[in-house]
Amino acid sequence: MNASGNGELDRRLLRRRHEPLASEISLIASEFLAGFQAVRTINRPAVSIFGSARVPEGSLPYERAREAGALLAAAGFAVVTGGGPGVMDGANRGCQEAGGLSVGFNIALPHEQSLNRYCDLSLTFKHFYARKVMFVKAAEGFIIFPGGFGTLDELFESLTLIQTGKIGNFPVVLCDGDYWERMLDWIRVEMLAQGLITADDLALLHVADSPAEAVEHVVSHYHALVAEGSA
Repeated sequence: MNASGNGELDRRLLRRRHEPLASEISLIASEFLAGFQAVRTINRPAVSIFGSARVPEGSLPYERAREAGALLAAAGFAVVTGGGPGVMDGANRGCQEAGGLSVGFNIALPHEQSLNRYCDLSLTFKHFYARKVMFVKAAEGFIIFPGGFGTLDELFESLTLIQTGKIGNFPVVLCDGDYWERMLDWIRVEMLAQGLITADDLALLHVADSPAEAVEHVVSHYHALVAEGSA
């Protein structure tokens, strides 16, 4: 099935009135099973890296993601991305070039997203929700580079899952403080000031100004958990 057909499948499935359901639900179940099996083959701790698919090679976000991927590989971590271009390509590339395990959980889309060439382990999903579960299931933390709506979706979903206790309290690191500064100001001035989130919720976010700082934060958190026997 081509990417536009996948989009029609999603639209059809999400209509309020839709019959029959069984065959399409079985497709979703098969994606979850394939994803869980893929995650089981990741034989080391992993970090999921998010960011724009639209930044070119040589841009600052791309090169910083590439550096982060290499640093994670050197620390014994796998790198998990959405498997596409831009930041994902950079992170997978850096990891693979440094001899690490580079993982791409791709998504079939009508434009923009094709699997990058730096994935040692890959799986392409038709449904965003099955794919996003794998980003969480595989990871000991998230590092998030500048991006658009998809990146923000992944950021705030991870925060919501931690906030509501659906997953453990693992690091969520925003890399490049200049990019995220105004969003964080709005969160403080509006959400926190109005009591819509708590100071503890805001503290779930860590800002790093370099890939080395981002990786150090995630890796040290993981090793602290290992030392106390809760990793």
